[in-house]
Amino acid sequence: MTNFITGIHHVTAGVAGAQEDVDFFTQIVGQRMVKQTILFDGADSIYHLYYANRNAEIGTVMTTFPYKQAGVLARRGSGQVKITSYTAPESSLEFWQKHFDKHGVKHGAIETRFGQKRVHFVHPSGLEFEIVGDDNDKRDGWITDEISESEAVRGFHSVTMSVREVPEQERFLTEGLGFKKTGEEGPYHRFEIGEGGAKNTLFLLHEPDVPQGSWILGQGTVHHVAFAVQNDEEATKLKLHLEGLGYTDASEVKDRNYFHSVYVRSPGGILCEIATSDIGFATDEPLDGLGRSLLLPPWFEHRRQEVLATLEPITNPQAV
Repeated sequence: MTNFITGIHHVTAGVAGAQEDVDFFTQIVGQRMVKQTILFDGADSIYHLYYANRNAEIGTVMTTFPYKQAGVLARRGSGQVKITSYTAPESSLEFWQKHFDKHGVKHGAIETRFGQKRVHFVHPSGLEFEIVGDDNDKRDGWITDEISESEAVRGFHSVTMSVREVPEQERFLTEGLGFKKTGEEGPYHRFEIGEGGAKNTLFLLHEPDVPQGSWILGQGTVHHVAFAVQNDEEATKLKLHLEGLGYTDASEVKDRNYFHSVYVRSPGGILCEIATSDIGFATDEPLDGLGRSLLLPPWFEHRRQEVLATLEPITNPQAV
């Protein structure tokens, strides 16, 4: 099989309040807000918020749907992305502990797994994250009043998927997506693509006794992880490859304005997306002005006032 995937594209989760989420990612994690838009599916207007590094690069983008206004709660469990991990310089991990303490963010001690130090921390909605010390990641972080270049997160390191059984999910990752298994440490199984490392790594966490979590898009869980391919042609070829292996629960190609997507449910339950990399976030606003106003796809523009009336007002602190 030709390896079309070039690493993680983005991660998408359901959260609670919109402003609470904006403040967490822009002020606590220190990412740049790069897009304010809405959920393209369903009847109700729900924000879709995007956060990334300085250059809004593929492999740095966290996206969220604030579901508090809709009252939709998801159930955490296996069959989901359990932890989303960012990279930062290894020397910054003590800074991050103090930073979390200052802002009242729940976090753990500095731990080591697969030879890399990391600090676990938690979003107000219960989502789990890590800062992984990785001095090899040279992507440009976003700088804030509290977070300097020497401490800033660079982008994603990996995601950790919770599964009740490993073998079928391993087959999906290796035969389906082209990852290689490169190690085990306790209940953790490491898989890498390309040269491995930042944005090219994922883990399976074997949790046989953890009940299945919900698959809905709602508060408190990661809904899906997206893997990057170059364009529609590669996305279609990968979709056909997966279907040929028997993974037929795959969607048609969907237009997400900033990329095109195919969704496929993996055997462990985790929803995976194949997302193209040839459109980008500067298609409807300049790179230096990303994330400053609500943008709607053309097919929603005629409903702008109706949409605005139902959304929680938010302020992007970086645009003030």
